[in-house]
Amino acid sequence: MASKVLIVDDDELLNNSLNAVLTRNGYEVVSVLKGEEAIQQICDFQPDIVLLDLYLGSITGLDILQRLRSDNNDTPVILITAFSDVNSAVRAMKLGAEDFVLKPLDLEQLEILINKTLDRKNLERRYELLKDEMQQKFGQYAIVGKSESLRKVVYTAERLARADTTVLIVGESGSGKELVARLIHEKSDRSDGPFISINCGAIPKELAESELFGYEKGAFTGAMDKMRQGKFELANRGTILLDEIGELTQELQVKLLRVIETKRFYRLGGAKEVSVDVRIIAATNKNLKTAVEKGTFREDLFYRLNIAQIHVPSLRERIEDIALLANTFLEEFNKKFGKSIKGFTPDAVKVLEKYSWPGNVRELKNAVERIALLETDTVIRPEHLAFLSMHPGFNSTKIMDDAEIVSVPSRGVKMDEIMREAILQTLDLTSGNQIQAAKILGLTRSRLRYRMQQLKIKYEPKKEAPEGSRE
Repeated sequence: MASKVLIVDDDELLNNSLNAVLTRNGYEVVSVLKGEEAIQQICDFQPDIVLLDLYLGSITGLDILQRLRSDNNDTPVILITAFSDVNSAVRAMKLGAEDFVLKPLDLEQLEILINKTLDRKNLERRYELLKDEMQQKFGQYAIVGKSESLRKVVYTAERLARADTTVLIVGESGSGKELVARLIHEKSDRSDGPFISINCGAIPKELAESELFGYEKGAFTGAMDKMRQGKFELANRGTILLDEIGELTQELQVKLLRVIETKRFYRLGGAKEVSVDVRIIAATNKNLKTAVEKGTFREDLFYRLNIAQIHVPSLRERIEDIALLANTFLEEFNKKFGKSIKGFTPDAVKVLEKYSWPGNVRELKNAVERIALLETDTVIRPEHLAFLSMHPGFNSTKIMDDAEIVSVPSRGVKMDEIMREAILQTLDLTSGNQIQAAKILGLTRSRLRYRMQQLKIKYEPKKEAPEGSRE
């Protein structure tokens, strides 16, 4: 469907010229000479974009723009103005105009600006539709994304929610394991009960038992005042998430195994058993099978936890979700900081999608918060993301406007060395998945394997990779 353009300019010659050029280039065009007609045509024609002259007689371009915004009409407006009226154009942009062009018009430049504006607007609309779809489907604890791998996670989580069994969630740090656990709880019959989360790696080992199971009065120094319930009791008739389960000591692993099997335990210093009705979900960014082989994690506990497993993919495994997530976070921080940043330019989205996000969704959220807090522009551009070049996920490559510039040392470097390093780094990013690595490098899988044989690359995945992260 052709995009609709409304031209509002009292210069009849310019008006007719713009109409002819844009119509010839495939746009559906309506043009008017007066401000009064413009307001009526905006209602009747419902244009995708308005080209608006600043001075139209009794009703000015500024009047029309103010009328649009006061009616909550967000149709993009590009101003047409003379050089002497630049200050007025700047004021108009503060009222919500998209951009301005100076007379005499450069028609090629104007059409580029129209296309960029329409592309951004279409991206915003698609994002809003997807956001509404995700909210309707996933409820309060929305898992934002449209990738096939994430849809499989949500489908599995919803099926397991009804089973009331123990679930093990595996995935890299920051990938959203707790959100998946919350979704399981929200979709289960226990949704009216509490959801309690505890990070087993964040509490001192000497306090871990009292945190999990509580303590009786006088059980240890500092416990003289009263009895305290632990996380398991607080989660009664609900769900408890044991995050970073691989950090538990062997002693606590034994006690946890008993709780899973009997739903009973003793408070620290207590002589009476406490019974609880609680669903246990465990999460880890470690390979628990490797931990079992090393003797740091009990085999019987692993099999008891691993009745059902969900692998949460890393953000670099679901690149198509990055733009949607970034815009979701931007909306959140716009409200938090009182900003009105409209979104990311297409080039900025490319930068986000080419960064490897070692910290996953958590790192992306922190990056968007930083931008929303510090930047004053109306949109986020590639230069606002320059700080990513200092992070490990950037891999010494500058990405700008789809160009990749690799720093070459003064002594020079052989092409085979560059290719070898690029392949090895990409395999690291994809945890050894050759299909994904080939896509990132712009090669077919067979071509990648040929290059690996030619360069004598025998890739060995790094140890301690999250379980299920490689094909």
